Amino acid sequence: MRRFADLIDTLVLTPGRNGKLKLLSGYFRAVPDPERGYALAALTNGLDIASVKPAMLRELIAGRMDAELFKLSYDYVGDLAETIALAWPVPAGPHAGRNDAPSLTGIVEALAGASRREGPQLIAGWLDQLDASSRYALLKLVTGGFRIGLSARLAKQALADFGGVAVTEIEELWHGLEPPYRTLFDWLEGVADKPVNAAAAPFRPVMLSHAIEDADFTRLDPADFVAEWKWDGIRVQATAERGVRRLYTRTGDDISAAFPDLVDHLAFDGTVDGELLVARLAEGEVSIGTFSDLQQRLNRKTVTGRMVRDHPAFLRAYDLLQDGSEDLRGLPFAERRARLEAFIAPLDPHRFDCSPMLAFDSWDELAQLRLALPEPVIEGVMIKRRTAPYVAGRPRGEWFKWKRDPHLVDAVLMYAQRGHGKRSGYYSDYTFGVWRGEPEEGELVPVGKAYFGFTDEELKLIDKYVRDHTIERFGPVRSVRANAVTGLVFEVAFEGIARSTRHKSGVAMRFPRINRLRWDKPPAEADRLETLEQMIAGAQ
Repeated sequence: MRRFADLIDTLVLTPGRNGKLKLLSGYFRAVPDPERGYALAALTNGLDIASVKPAMLRELIAGRMDAELFKLSYDYVGDLAETIALAWPVPAGPHAGRNDAPSLTGIVEALAGASRREGPQLIAGWLDQLDASSRYALLKLVTGGFRIGLSARLAKQALADFGGVAVTEIEELWHGLEPPYRTLFDWLEGVADKPVNAAAAPFRPVMLSHAIEDADFTRLDPADFVAEWKWDGIRVQATAERGVRRLYTRTGDDISAAFPDLVDHLAFDGTVDGELLVARLAEGEVSIGTFSDLQQRLNRKTVTGRMVRDHPAFLRAYDLLQDGSEDLRGLPFAERRARLEAFIAPLDPHRFDCSPMLAFDSWDELAQLRLALPEPVIEGVMIKRRTAPYVAGRPRGEWFKWKRDPHLVDAVLMYAQRGHGKRSGYYSDYTFGVWRGEPEEGELVPVGKAYFGFTDEELKLIDKYVRDHTIERFGPVRSVRANAVTGLVFEVAFEGIARSTRHKSGVAMRFPRINRLRWDKPPAEADRLETLEQMIAGAQ
């Protein structure tokens, strides 16, 4: 367990991507099986420890610490596992702090065989033995959600670096593997053949685009490219094989359980790349819902019949990667597109269609189309080379995205919440609002939340501002003084806006971010709700 805890501590303190990759590769090289495999599973959320849940950990600490003191500590730290790790009272005696709990392997395997009554008892015993760093690693192991700047994709890249293979090879194998990944490590170390992907309907790594730049238009011939709308949903991959049907995100996460109404209609044998939307077919026309409609379905382990009825899932297809047993990824895009249209044609039109292609002869013509988007759920245009094969990753010169310019408004900071990981000591998540009515007589109503778009130095300044101007506390959230005279103004950039019943203002932003801090601007001069409502009306 000590080695795993040291890995977590070092990853937290290693800010750069390359540094994390080197650290992980070294860990995989130095640590034997099955411990390295369990560590990999923990870092990629591949462990399912059913015998311990966060509520049980709260009960454990409640028996060791004053409830009000824990509440204040949790408010300050902002992370349950970190708070318990730091506050856990180690019993006095000759064995206190001996740090001789079982290995990571021993802990994972013991918890796998434990009941929900036994699991918390095991955790309590180990917490008594471990130091604070190892306690944190243990608690994060059982609760998941390591917030250390490490994605599953980065962990897979570290595996690829360790074994000297392409990360796409690992991604295609991933869903057919299980912890502790012995066959994977044997292959990467050259002591066994590459594992055969026995999983039906595997994920196939997606092809991504580059943002187009002004210089690109002068060097690229429009005759070599085609274009289509960039839809405001989430990129998915729908695949069906040997009776198995799966829906994956662009990063390979299996979200099939959240969209049974779409998965049940994957009546084909192949793999389709497309955009997941909420849509209805009526009188031959597909009506696309807003991203807010889609959000009603996202990040849910189970869905109700009402969700399915009110927000039906729909796939707008972009590309065809696999047709039966035939891999099409090496074919030119133009040929894959023709195959895609024939592939989608017999499917249920209430669930599938093809993204329409745009006719243009020059970049100026395409620019005019981009300025006159026919629907508010369109983010811009995608530009694809006719001859481009489907290459995993982000190859240069093949696919480009040309998004519409972001919207900008000035909004006032209203609430701030502590961040996680390296930001756990700072108020870094901000809710901001605009005026409803005149500032002197009206009120600020929240319209969005953002947690990026500022530098580390700006974060420190905002954090100090929050602490100096707090008027109320609600657990880890602080209400910040904001009126016509006193308040911090953010210039907020966002990609889209729609009506929302979840917000007091009645509107919700899409991808909001802090564009710049307006220390110079008095809060009375921030934007009005009417400005955002006009944006919605103009997009309809």
